[in-house]
Amino acid sequence: MTQHQIAVQARFRPETLERVLRVVRHRGFEICAMNMESASSSGNINIELTVASPRPVELLFSQLRKLVDVGHVEIQQQTSSSQQISA
Repeated sequence: MTQHQIAVQARFRPETLERVLRVVRHRGFEICAMNMESASSSGNINIELTVASPRPVELLFSQLRKLVDVGHVEIQQQTSSSQQISA
């Protein structure tokens, strides 16, 4: 299974994170790690997701871009899960 790191910039609203997580689940991706922080004074949030799936990440990317409160989505890195195994 391939892991992908995705950065999402969105407006800070109570339902935004819920919508992002719902899209991830509906597209068949598993969340391996997540970090969210608010941007300084712009009223936005930055969400960093590490997701895993055998499906193409472009499916998730295109759906996240369609969300109303999402301003920017970027695929940052792709790794295979075999590289993530630690002793």
